[in-house]
Amino acid sequence: MKKERVKLTAAEKSELFAEGVVTIVLLLLLNLSIIILIHLAILQDENLVNGIYFLKKTMTFAGNYHLWSWQRLFIILMWIADLIVLYWRLIRRYHQMQLRHVILELHYIADGHFDHRIPFAVRTDLQRVIDSINSLVDSTVNSINEEKAIEQSKDELITNVSHDIRTPLTSIIGYLGLLKSGNVSQEDQQKYINIAFTKAEQMKSLANDLLEYTTLKSNNTKLNLVSLPIYSMLEQVEAGFELEAEKKGITFEIASRPKDLTIKADPEKLVRVYNNLINNAFKYGTGATKIKLIANLINKQTVELRVENNGAKIPKASLKKIFERFYRVETSRNTKTGGTGLGLSITKSVVDLHRGTIRCVSDDNWTSFIIRLPLDPEKAKSKH
Repeated sequence: MKKERVKLTAAEKSELFAEGVVTIVLLLLLNLSIIILIHLAILQDENLVNGIYFLKKTMTFAGNYHLWSWQRLFIILMWIADLIVLYWRLIRRYHQMQLRHVILELHYIADGHFDHRIPFAVRTDLQRVIDSINSLVDSTVNSINEEKAIEQSKDELITNVSHDIRTPLTSIIGYLGLLKSGNVSQEDQQKYINIAFTKAEQMKSLANDLLEYTTLKSNNTKLNLVSLPIYSMLEQVEAGFELEAEKKGITFEIASRPKDLTIKADPEKLVRVYNNLINNAFKYGTGATKIKLIANLINKQTVELRVENNGAKIPKASLKKIFERFYRVETSRNTKTGGTGLGLSITKSVVDLHRGTIRCVSDDNWTSFIIRLPLDPEKAKSKH
């Protein structure tokens, strides 16, 4: 923001001029009064007159030049003092006017104009007050925006949960209603029971994901940190998806550099991260033929974990929102192609608990989820 000097109004300039005139008049009257009083005091004391005369004689220079009369010296000193007092009075009044402008700007902001900032640049400590006010307004605006975002997020949470519960629940009630009527064949009964069971499983999955998400967001969540060999864990994760990957025509590629790379992590939660990312690749990585699970030691404190697939590219607009709760790349909320929409949010929460970061990059060739974790989250926590 460009800073500008306080611009005085015509009325304020007139006020400042009147202040100067009044000050000068009062000082002149004061000076005249002092001179008259001193002059009368000298005339009434003959010894003082003789002392001044003797002093002038002794201070004679070059034969004819002697010290000026005491009246001239006194007048010069008084004029210097008058100028100092005049400057002090005017600058004091000017600072009061600056403060008045700052207060007006503050009232303007307080009336709800939170996009406005005090633009003044002054050379006194008032500038620190101005900067503090602007910082306070920025902080307040950020808090308001965060609160609005939280409220909007809560509304979206209620809407999405209601939708995801209502859809399978409607199907369950419908099929159970048909079964209750007794007007269905034996073959259809089994079919309806299977559909109702599948829908109930979807509701259970949503409930579990909601519980896990809220648990991870809780401040009371603790990690069960152990020394975890990354390559062995990746092999176990691959084994758990081997059959499903074979059905989809997808092969796994595992790499760990170094191969004996070990980190401190919560095995159960980190496996959940990989499960979520691989399931995400299965559901959204249309046309994928390969999934890479890669671990690289970046430095003495950090490891990078990658889950990559060569399936369909994630749109650029979705990359910024992909870790938001209930967000899905496809907007229809179709449970056949997508899950609860909490998988990647849970993933990010687990990474955050490990003091790490996660991001996603996607192009025409590969979609990569890149996780960076400290080798020891407890040491990373102590640094913060």
